[in-house]
Amino acid sequence: MSVAKVTEIIASSNKGFDDAITNGIKRANKTLKNIKSAWVKDQQLTVNDGKITEYRVVLKVTFVLKD
Repeated sequence: MSVAKVTEIIASSNKGFDDAITNGIKRANKTLKNIKSAWVKDQQLTVNDGKITEYRVVLKVTFVLKD
């Protein structure tokens, strides 16, 4: 039997939501082992002078704990 844990992370990009997700998973993989899935809980934008300057995502990342 395995036990999984879910952690929430926030990642950003100036290119788009897909890039922010990729950045978040890449960074999470540096410290979390056995990542099995993730889902986007929320998406946000920052806007400056009517232009999008940053894309942000809140990710719920699931990873399996080792024995």
